[in-house]
Amino acid sequence: MTPKLPELAERLKTPPAHYSYLKHRRQVLRQVVLPVVLSALALVGMVVWISIATFKQGGDVGRWAAVSTIWVIIPTLIGGLIVLAILGGLIYGMARLLKALPYYTGIAQDYVVLARGYIVRGADMAVKPIVALNGWLQTAKAFFERITP
Repeated sequence: MTPKLPELAERLKTPPAHYSYLKHRRQVLRQVVLPVVLSALALVGMVVWISIATFKQGGDVGRWAAVSTIWVIIPTLIGGLIVLAILGGLIYGMARLLKALPYYTGIAQDYVVLARGYIVRGADMAVKPIVALNGWLQTAKAFFERITP
């Protein structure tokens, strides 16, 4: 064991005291913990208030059910509008693309046919020596089969 190890362990146990760490701790409290706690308190308060207003003597449960349904449906409607806008944009983009696409696909097809010709020619050139050698070997084999009784 080195004598520096306990000193390092003690230093790791104590929280840092530099300015940026202290600022970070204040920011975490103010920007994370405080909003979460306030939101939770507001939610609990709304639940209590709605429960008291709904279930007290003469409370209108049907009206509160309609209000709750509206608040549940609003995010779904907003999400649906976003999806509808994206779908409309895609349809518009495809319509514009389909007007220009036949011209460019025709050019691409011409280049593919040209490339096919080069590829077939290159492949034929690559196998031509082997095919010729096999042809000569077959000719020699046939010749020697004829002359041997």
